[in-house]
Amino acid sequence: MSEKTVMSEKTAMSSNNSLRSVKHFDKILVANRGEIACRVINTAKKLGIKTVAVYSDADYRALHKTLADEAYYIGSSPAQESYLCTEKLIEVAQQSSAQAVHPGYGFLSENADFALACHSAGIHFIGPGHQAIKAMGSKSEAKALMEKAGVPVCPGYHGCDQSDETLILEAERIGYPLMVKAALGGGGKGMRIIEHSDQLQEGLQAARREALKSFGDDHLLLESYITRPRHVEVQIFFDENNEGIYLFDRDCSLQRRHQKVIEEAPAPNLPDSMRKSMGEAAVAAGRAIEYRGAGTVEFLVDGERFYFMEMNTRLQVEHPVTEAITGQDLVEWQLAIAASASLPLTQDQLQCHGHALEARIYAESPNQDFLPSSGKIMDLQWPQAKDHVRIDTGVQQGDHISSHYDPMLAKLVVWAENREAAIDKMSQALSDYQQAGLSDNRDFLLHLVNESAFRKAELSTHFIDQYPPQTELNRDQLRVSLIAGSLYQFHQSQYKGSLPAAVAPSQITLFLNHQPYVISLEKTSERFKVSLPDGYCQADIHWYEVESGCLSGQLSVGHNTVFSSTKCRVVPLPEARLKIFFPDFSVELSLSGQCLTAQDGSEAMLAPMNGTVNSVMVEAGQQVHAGTALLVMEAMKMEHTIYAPCDGMIESVFYQAGDRVDAGSSLMAFREESEHAA
Repeated sequence: MSEKTVMSEKTAMSSNNSLRSVKHFDKILVANRGEIACRVINTAKKLGIKTVAVYSDADYRALHKTLADEAYYIGSSPAQESYLCTEKLIEVAQQSSAQAVHPGYGFLSENADFALACHSAGIHFIGPGHQAIKAMGSKSEAKALMEKAGVPVCPGYHGCDQSDETLILEAERIGYPLMVKAALGGGGKGMRIIEHSDQLQEGLQAARREALKSFGDDHLLLESYITRPRHVEVQIFFDENNEGIYLFDRDCSLQRRHQKVIEEAPAPNLPDSMRKSMGEAAVAAGRAIEYRGAGTVEFLVDGERFYFMEMNTRLQVEHPVTEAITGQDLVEWQLAIAASASLPLTQDQLQCHGHALEARIYAESPNQDFLPSSGKIMDLQWPQAKDHVRIDTGVQQGDHISSHYDPMLAKLVVWAENREAAIDKMSQALSDYQQAGLSDNRDFLLHLVNESAFRKAELSTHFIDQYPPQTELNRDQLRVSLIAGSLYQFHQSQYKGSLPAAVAPSQITLFLNHQPYVISLEKTSERFKVSLPDGYCQADIHWYEVESGCLSGQLSVGHNTVFSSTKCRVVPLPEARLKIFFPDFSVELSLSGQCLTAQDGSEAMLAPMNGTVNSVMVEAGQQVHAGTALLVMEAMKMEHTIYAPCDGMIESVFYQAGDRVDAGSSLMAFREESEHAA
């Protein structure tokens, strides 16, 4: 055991001794759902605190409901009618005799009115006071406060005058490129990058619409846009005596749509002096607003300069990487401090050891611009939670993933002695994770952590733009997928005990994205002779595990005496589909040609997701040019614009603003210009 590991364990022991003397709440309400609700409930149980869960129609069978000691129904599936209803949550807290409310993250976690309502009802809010939430809730006001506190702030406009004329003038003063951001909220909602002045008007309108729907306020701010920044944040904690510390930093630069995908701690390649300055600036930010509890101060890093971006007045999604490098349970800290305890450790007592990574597993389609997906989890295999591999989740096999909530399925967290070893461990853990039934980002996460630039820590918030998801299988991946699928079909249809030495050729047709592939198999005494669309090869597979129709095996493919071997697992799905998992990628094939896979960009007239029509910008009979915005859809409070794929004419429009639309539905009839001319 290394000296640093021993020190880390001593620090954890010191913290635990301090926290054991805390008189905790008897019962708390967890005003959230999914992964974070389960996370809070588990720590509360460890401390002997009873827990109360809330659930909507969509979460009737949810894991967080079953884990809690009590559960109360609070409304229908839309969050506005359940998890965002302050009155219902206060009523449940009072009815259940819960002494405190843990808001988790998202929903009402950073809602000052909710914190105040809890206080007024005599219920402890496990988080900062409503004044601190309000101070940091407005990015404009927060930046003004930070300037007074001496925290570096990015140049921009944070004023009250929201007229287009003023914003246009301020944009010219700041210069391009610039960022338009909603003054309230976060998560990438109400945010637009403006490269040139002619994009500003449309960007302001879109950001206002999104901000109003997401946060109930359309105030915007402008900031100078740093072209290749890193996103580095600092975890802080304060007690009620205004004593504060920072628990080191995290790099969260890998983002899509301004939403974090992979986080790590500590942030790699930061000078020690800069790391210390950022930590001290974060504590200064908390002290300036008399903060209490867990908070995160986010910075944009430009070379050796850093600028305050915003402060999240709650526990962050990525808090487990901080727990991994410090050996501390941050939810336990939250519960203790909310119960009036002092900080369990001083700044000097805190130790940072090793390196941790977190990958967010989302139900989404990376090949479709990361649009959220919904449906039933038909099969689910987690990596083994051991040797510093941690899975935080609120889902299980058989769950239906609703389009009403954030599409995150789980957080996969690993720790190792150094960054390289942590990346290797994450790669293996992602390979071991398998989910069939709906689209997820497992393969994309594998691609990111194995990208050489990531291993070299060449990080920026544009990393995913530089290294986008692979949209098509390469030749070798396609071949091995077709072989595995055809051998699975052969096994299912013909295997009856022992096969004779030779079997007549068997022809199997598989479909990938509606394209047919005909494969012929001929069993010889040793292996299969496989005829593929691009030639012949030899293959064999040893099926070594069978569970509920799923087959796991070792596949060998090659020519003459040169063979390569790989593991694979085949999962049968409804509608004659097969999901095939390999160590570094997965694929869904169809046996009937009706594979319900995601449409590519050429089918832009189909709804790419479940959602609501926000606005329709064209009408029947209108001629449009390629790239014309036709319709705006909204899902998870994020807008997605449908554009004309080419010049043509709108023949019919099937939906109006406010209509709900299912993924794959035809939005409008569109005729290409060449067809129209004919």
